[in-house]
Amino acid sequence: MRDTDTKDLELTRTLAAPGEPFVWLTAMGLALGLIMVVGLLGVIVANGLPVFWPSKIVEVHLKPGVKNPLPNSGGTLTGEIVQTREKRIPVLSATGDKIEDQTEVQIFVGNKDVNGSGFVFLNNSDIASISEPRGIYRLERMEYGIAFAYPKSLQLADGTSLPADSPAFTQTLTRLDAESAARRREIEKIEKHDIGAINSRITQLRAKGKGSPESLKEIAALDADYQLLAAKARELRAIQSAAALIYTTPNGIERRLPVGELVAFTLPNTLVFNQKLGLFFHNIWNFLTLDPREANTEGGIFPAIFGTFVMTLLMSLAVVPFGVVAAIYLREYAKQGLAVRAVRIAVNNLAGVPSIVFGVFGLGFFVYFVGASIDSTFFGEYLPTPTFGTGGILWAAATLALMTVPVVIVATEEALAAVPRGMREGSLSCGASKWQTIQRIILPASLPGILTGLILAMARGAGEVAPLMLVGVVKLAPSLPIDGAFPFVHLERKFMHLGFHIYDLGFQSPDSEAAKPMVFATTLLLILLVVVLNLAAILIREKLRKRYATGAF
Repeated sequence: MRDTDTKDLELTRTLAAPGEPFVWLTAMGLALGLIMVVGLLGVIVANGLPVFWPSKIVEVHLKPGVKNPLPNSGGTLTGEIVQTREKRIPVLSATGDKIEDQTEVQIFVGNKDVNGSGFVFLNNSDIASISEPRGIYRLERMEYGIAFAYPKSLQLADGTSLPADSPAFTQTLTRLDAESAARRREIEKIEKHDIGAINSRITQLRAKGKGSPESLKEIAALDADYQLLAAKARELRAIQSAAALIYTTPNGIERRLPVGELVAFTLPNTLVFNQKLGLFFHNIWNFLTLDPREANTEGGIFPAIFGTFVMTLLMSLAVVPFGVVAAIYLREYAKQGLAVRAVRIAVNNLAGVPSIVFGVFGLGFFVYFVGASIDSTFFGEYLPTPTFGTGGILWAAATLALMTVPVVIVATEEALAAVPRGMREGSLSCGASKWQTIQRIILPASLPGILTGLILAMARGAGEVAPLMLVGVVKLAPSLPIDGAFPFVHLERKFMHLGFHIYDLGFQSPDSEAAKPMVFATTLLLILLVVVLNLAAILIREKLRKRYATGAF
């Protein structure tokens, strides 16, 4: 027994000496972390991408005696099956209460203007059969969301009617839909850009002109242009309502939809795989390029993508100079002592401060103090309406730059400290000054490390939401922070952000069930945007690392 114990002890010492158990533990931790990340991304992708894939429309036949949750629908429901899930319900039995597992089906029935709700839940045991009706259309509308419809006829602008069974019906509806989309873009250009520019100019003249004859004359000319554009927009809207699609809902209610209110239409049950694939990519393109509709639950999210990108870019431009300058002073110039150690401790502690605290500071300092001072100095004629004294993309970027600057300072200091001492001494021995050495030798060799800090700052800043809610982000921004109107870059404007868009869809949407797929799709897009920004910075870092590898190591 004693020999056995001695052998076990020797084996334990043999394993413990090189640290084999700890190597396996760290490997298990890494594997667990990777599994969690891949699993999270898998859940997001699995729930986000199906949003864009066209689903088949089904007709659910209920068993006799089962109450239909929709009014005037008889014993059938028409819509798209969203998900099937388990639920546990208490059942009263002769022996007492017990828990019974049942399966329920969530069905998207659309037609919110008729049904009042877009989703219903049915117990799987209440369903007699499911079929796929032919000839049913899926209509995407400007208002009230999706409609499932059986078309009856097209009322044309000349007063004639084209029945749905006519061979030219689908072709005519496609042509009218394309024409209405072009008119919709023209109306948007008139109202959002042309009339918007006129209103902006009139506001400036009234504020700066102070009623002078020249300003009044220009205002009168601009007002005449405004009336012409408004009349043209009204004329286009009238044309949009001239033709209409007459259809009946699955529960037999007849509706009239102006073609100008029709965004798109499909026949999902007749599509083959190639058509579904083309529609899948078309839906993704619309999601990336269109403005949101219906309380952000439909349409696209282009303003949120643009706002997130511009805000992250402005934050990066602000955080790098301040972070690098602070790190250079702390590492190269400051006398190491108690004061510098205190500053370093403060910088490290700032990295752990909750982001909402930075939001409150940004609101108080940047918006109420700096912004109000700018307004009183340069925009006094617009007061009491604030210009910079309210939330905007500039203050949002400045707040996030302040929040992420500790990351850049720490990463830059480590990069500066990693530059070999021989390079510094060689530069100084050749007669270069300390600043020339820093500028020509140390900083280029430290750029990969500085970019590492920037990458970490971008990754954190792009996903923050809490501080942005106080300093400039909004649910729906009428104008982009960068556009074709002078001065082209409008740093005072409020903006949309993907992170806040996710929060708004998930917790503030009036129709949470309709918003749920959009939450996953937007989350996937935010992750992809952060990855793209980080990959761009990583590629630049690798090029710089190869360029200065010989001199730095």
